[in-house]
Amino acid sequence: MRKIVITRKLPAEAIDALQDNYQVAMWDSEEASAPREWIIEQSKEADALLTMLSDKIDAELLQGASRLKVVANLAVGFDNIDIQAATERGIAVCNTPDVLTETTADLTFALLMGTARRIGEAAQFVKEGKWKSWSPLLLAGGDIYGKTIGIYGMGSIGEAVARRAKGFNMDILYHNRSRKTEAENQLGASYVEFDELLSSSDFIVCLAPLTPETKGAFNAESFSKMKSSAYFINAARGPIVDEDALLKALKEGEIAGAGLDVFTYEPISHDHPLLSLPNVLALPHIGSSSVETRMTMMELCAENIENVLNGKNPKTLVNKEWLK
Repeated sequence: MRKIVITRKLPAEAIDALQDNYQVAMWDSEEASAPREWIIEQSKEADALLTMLSDKIDAELLQGASRLKVVANLAVGFDNIDIQAATERGIAVCNTPDVLTETTADLTFALLMGTARRIGEAAQFVKEGKWKSWSPLLLAGGDIYGKTIGIYGMGSIGEAVARRAKGFNMDILYHNRSRKTEAENQLGASYVEFDELLSSSDFIVCLAPLTPETKGAFNAESFSKMKSSAYFINAARGPIVDEDALLKALKEGEIAGAGLDVFTYEPISHDHPLLSLPNVLALPHIGSSSVETRMTMMELCAENIENVLNGKNPKTLVNKEWLK
């Protein structure tokens, strides 16, 4: 019987079809990552892997997985997988785009609003019994309606965030590796160079994929070009940001605040300096984490695996060269 390895414990209803037809080896914890040693050992006899973004699927692992036909990543991103090495070995790599677009856009805009209006601070203020009276500037934050949003990475999630921003009568700027004329026409978004995005936006929202070009894009120079009243929101990938530079910019008042759903190293340590700042709203990488969306993502992974193992093309293939 063909074997499928799942690197995190998933709900039974999401993988019932796989368990009925295949031998399934699944890591027994939802919270804790499967050890690399376990994944490598299990992969030696695996026909398919269902992986998380936190799993490093590199050439070393793939070399020992002689039976492997498909890696289905439970994420839209796939920078944890060596795509070239997989393609060279005839392994299909799949992700879960589109199904998480609106959910991630919801979270991104919530993070923007929560950061600007100091929602995290305010909630904690009440819980700690510090609210003694009303005052004119008690936990006063920044306005959102009518301000300028600058979106770095205008993919499907970026466009979904832009639609939400339009409802707040925001001016929409974006920077992307290619122009998005449809978004410009439908949403009134304006393409600008990166420097103008930084200097003109009240909110910078990072939604770009992690690539050699985007890694470290937000550094000391970038933050120095932003308005001192601006907020930085990152719901993309942690390494796109130089966290030391962000920390300095926040401490020295170069920018007003940051909302972060992703970090360079995850999970971020509880004593990380960024988490000590009152003007940082930090979340545990929950961009697509609604029950409905996560279940749909799991089902898509299962469907991609079944398609490949049954000689069909997967629904969401990353390495198109595999088709040749």
